[in-house]
Amino acid sequence: MASDLPPAYTALTRHEMMPRTRHDEAARFNFLTHFNRYLSGTVGKGNKLAYENRVLPQFRAEHGRDPEHRYEIRDAMNKDDWHRVWSALKRNSMEMRQHFGRQVVLRQLDELDAMARQYNEQSGMLELDPSVEQPHYQTAVDIHCQPGGYHTEERPGDVTVGANYDVGLFATTGGALGGLNDGGGQAVVEWVKKERPDWQPRRILDIGATVGHNAVPIAQAFPDTEVIAIDTAAASLRYGAARAAAMGVRNITFVQASGEDLSRWADGYFDWVQTTMFLHELSSKAMPRLLAEANRVLAPGGLIFHIEQPQYSEEMPLFEQFMRDWDAFNNNEPFWSAMHGQDLKQVMADAGFPRESQFTAGVRAVVDPEIFPPSPDDGEEDFGRAAIWNAYGAWKPAADPAAAA
Repeated sequence: MASDLPPAYTALTRHEMMPRTRHDEAARFNFLTHFNRYLSGTVGKGNKLAYENRVLPQFRAEHGRDPEHRYEIRDAMNKDDWHRVWSALKRNSMEMRQHFGRQVVLRQLDELDAMARQYNEQSGMLELDPSVEQPHYQTAVDIHCQPGGYHTEERPGDVTVGANYDVGLFATTGGALGGLNDGGGQAVVEWVKKERPDWQPRRILDIGATVGHNAVPIAQAFPDTEVIAIDTAAASLRYGAARAAAMGVRNITFVQASGEDLSRWADGYFDWVQTTMFLHELSSKAMPRLLAEANRVLAPGGLIFHIEQPQYSEEMPLFEQFMRDWDAFNNNEPFWSAMHGQDLKQVMADAGFPRESQFTAGVRAVVDPEIFPPSPDDGEEDFGRAAIWNAYGAWKPAADPAAAA
């Protein structure tokens, strides 16, 4: 039905830093937007039918039992023709998205680089530190199939990767994050405003900010708050800072820094520390270090907030775990499976956030419903394709119980 269709690519909200698309370029993105919706919805449902009608009966016949782990389902499903075709199409759609975006950006790179330099020189909202090293877990693979990942440069000082990310995210998500691809950040703001309507944090830290899709809405919602958006990738930060300046945001600074080393900030400096779809990008050694640092710089009574896909648990069916695991093996997300298999609450407790102070909450991307209908899930699980997430957070215990009250 027409109501299930994603909006046209031309519905994107324009800002000065957004790469301009010609007619044929927009048509390619329109194709991918619809293609991704079709794969995640209509075609994707065939995976469960294949499992229930072919794969599971054959597994039972061979082993005399049901699968005991998501990896067993993966091995069996990878032999099924339907799943193999669907998986190949999903991978190919991501590669097409990256190449389409690069073509658009490289065609106008001189203009984009010059514009970014001008915005960043005038705004003062960008702080780069060449001594910051890229973590090996970010350089080992081209994350999300983006050539060179999110940290490389086409030439010194350019904005290629950030611009590519911005111009193509709409197609990747089927328009489910809204006109500025910032539905995740808006969802965070909506949750916080509802949970603590009178709260006015002094300083907010967003870790793994990339180009600021999620940090900028927070800065806009709290105009009197100092927002620091950090990432190790200078190439993404250049674009992100220029993008924010082009949108008229002035209370945010994009800083090149690692979440594993926040030593430039004092203990208790921030009232709110958060990540959005970033923990799964971290190695098993990096995540505890990052969470411990987040705990150190978070003020008593402050909020730590992580937007992620749900963790795997005994309550989550193995087939759902298998489907959610697709990105780990097919979309260059090497830490996805292991991270979502951990007891995240215990990991946070080990980092200094007591279990009794932790919580989980459901959040869904906030968009303009008149233009951007939500992902069509029909009340059914779509295994991470819709812009629906879990929030794992904690309010850090106050040093003075009376102050907390």
